[in-house]
Amino acid sequence: MGLSRRQFTKEFKLAAVRRLEQGVSIGEAARALEVNPNVLHRWRREFRQGPGNVFPGNGKQRWSEGRIAELERKVGQQTLEIDFLKGCLQRIEEQRMLQALTGGPRSTGRSRKK
Repeated sequence: MGLSRRQFTKEFKLAAVRRLEQGVSIGEAARALEVNPNVLHRWRREFRQGPGNVFPGNGKQRWSEGRIAELERKVGQQTLEIDFLKGCLQRIEEQRMLQALTGGPRSTGRSRKK
């Protein structure tokens, strides 16, 4: 299966060129926008040659707003889960320390058969 080429919207390209025009280095902008520096050079050259009718075509957004919101919700849910599990782990560690200090038997959390 071959890789498909990424397509960028006109607005994305213009925003990238504006960053460069504001003095941001090519390397820094390329890392921030996750594009190859050569692409930024080409976009800037195209913009300077004809800023009125530059970047024709529709392009395709890399991330839709819905997808970003979905990922943010997922990150939030995972953060809650991690915090919960950290609290559980902390309570278990406290119980182990207390048992070690008192010399009590270690509990596995299972009840013994009588």
